Amino acid sequence: MQFTYTIVYVTDVAASLQFFEAAFGLPTRFLHESGCYGEVETGPTALAFVDHATAHDSVGRDYVVAANSAAPLGMEIALSTSDVAAAFDRALKAGASAVNPPKTKPWGQTVAYVRCPDGTLVELCSPMG
Repeated sequence: MQFTYTIVYVTDVAASLQFFEAAFGLPTRFLHESGCYGEVETGPTALAFVDHATAHDSVGRDYVVAANSAAPLGMEIALSTSDVAAAFDRALKAGASAVNPPKTKPWGQTVAYVRCPDGTLVELCSPMG
């Protein structure tokens, strides 16, 4: 097995792609002409977005819609950056909600958390090691 991609279920794929570019500097790699699926450029492992209708069809049952949940889901997407504070500010200016501001952990890593308009929880962190 090899980890290939993460798919986030969202209401508006194009809006999520635009947000991830504005907030995190991740340009769109691909948006299907139907608008139901897209990916941002993250390197060899893809971060993708699919609309709820397509996701429901694929999963075959209901699931918790992140944007409708008062609390973040019990998972996160982590993005590494050398300047967590600047990344946190950029994400807020692009429309993210602050969850936890930048803090340095006992092991030396700086981390912060934001929540995207589509409900996705994103950790912004300095590289380890």
